[in-house]
Amino acid sequence: MIDRDRVAVITGATGALGSVVARSMAEQGARLALFSTSTEKLEKLASELGLPDERLLTGAHDLTQAEGAKEAAQQVKDRFGRVDILVHVVGGWLGGKSLIEVSAEDVSSMLNQHLWTTFNLAQAFVPHLRDNGWGRIIVVSSPLASTPPANMGPYVAAKAAQEALVLTLAKEFAGSGVTANILQVRTIDAKHERDAQKTSKNANWTTPEEITAAVLYLCSNEAHVVNGGRIPLYGGA
Repeated sequence: MIDRDRVAVITGATGALGSVVARSMAEQGARLALFSTSTEKLEKLASELGLPDERLLTGAHDLTQAEGAKEAAQQVKDRFGRVDILVHVVGGWLGGKSLIEVSAEDVSSMLNQHLWTTFNLAQAFVPHLRDNGWGRIIVVSSPLASTPPANMGPYVAAKAAQEALVLTLAKEFAGSGVTANILQVRTIDAKHERDAQKTSKNANWTTPEEITAAVLYLCSNEAHVVNGGRIPLYGGA
């Protein structure tokens, strides 16, 4: 359970996971700042949530650019006066080619989506979290970041770099009241295929609701002792 009126920033808010996190946090009384790249999808999500204007902010920003992250942070500060929680679930995956076959553009794309968005958001939002003396940063990653398979070089390199940034933040947050943690997921089971018909392929998939439950715990006061965690959410196999 998170405290009512916490200000939660959710990136990738219109995705299968981000939208479930948004709904759950709204139900618990959080004030929400929802960011994505699509104004149309944000408007649809905002309509579904039905929150009053004073409890909701939406914005379409390119978080791969430092300026986009700074604009997002300023929007939140102007609307709510503070930031408490950053849930970064911007997704993106490329795979299927060997390292000598992938293009530099593929590597750049993955680094932009995972490394640079995380770096830009940290620089934009961490000062506000520190000002509170309380804060939470949560990213969703993959166990493949530390056990790379073949033919996923750009993705696993970007995820490993993202995790390194988050773990660095956790060390820098020590004693500040702010924490940074990683949730590791193999596949987000947006269609609940695992529950409908479990197979050897989908047995370790994780539903958005299961991931959201972990997010809500990490955003609670009780989770203040969890910092620098890489929490596995794929143990169903």
